[in-house]
Amino acid sequence: MRYRSAANSIDEYIAEFPPETRKVLEEVRALIKATAPEATETISYAIPTFDLNGKHLVHFAGYANHIGFYPIPSGLEAFTEELKPYKRGKGSVQFPLDRRMPAGLIRRIVKFRVAESNDAALKQER
Repeated sequence: MRYRSAANSIDEYIAEFPPETRKVLEEVRALIKATAPEATETISYAIPTFDLNGKHLVHFAGYANHIGFYPIPSGLEAFTEELKPYKRGKGSVQFPLDRRMPAGLIRRIVKFRVAESNDAALKQER
């Protein structure tokens, strides 16, 4: 297991990794930012996090052999079939560093989570 980062920003977090991993972390970050431009970046649970409507939208993290992507359990449940090729946990999926990141799938999951977050925010306003 990787040590727990003390980074205070996503830039600091990404800077802790070797160049090859940094490149992939930046790619995932850019995908999330482009898909959820209203989301804000933060560090939560010692990993990069995007928040929307006052709640966590998605998290991601770097490891020795993969990128961990954490779209909250609902973001995984909605894409069960597409995620079958990847190792999964209750609220996470592992994208191996030796394979191309599934950009389209990441975008669709983030869009799903944005819609979920916006729906929850609307219900809360009522």
